Amino acid sequence: MSFNEIYSISGSAMTAHTVRLNTVASNLANAGVAAESPEQAYRALKPVFSTSYNQVAEGKTPGAGVEVAGIVEADAPLQMRYEPDHPFADEKGYVAYSNVNTMEEMADMMAASRAFETSVEIMNRARSMQQGLLQLGNK
Repeated sequence: MSFNEIYSISGSAMTAHTVRLNTVASNLANAGVAAESPEQAYRALKPVFSTSYNQVAEGKTPGAGVEVAGIVEADAPLQMRYEPDHPFADEKGYVAYSNVNTMEEMADMMAASRAFETSVEIMNRARSMQQGLLQLGNK
């Protein structure tokens, strides 16, 4: 496996986890937001990852990376709260709030941050190995 492939794989992971962190930020920004109707309520977003395989070419080693296959809305139910005095209350006095679970989002944010940091560390180690190889040629 060449260093370029290592950088490519780590880069794809960093890109995927950046999307993951962006969806977490969007979800946290919309946590606890009321909507005029359940149809207009914000629904938490979740990225869907898939593995991307490099084709085996002449003399090349196969590799794999990660790509974002899409972003889907979470299917958790909306929070319906009884607040008859709220301007968005329906005829029964209920207000629709987003389905964002802040504890779940914080855990997802920490996992994505750690995964991103791991990818950065892999790139740093590969760079260090390259520098070590260059220094061998100078001795």
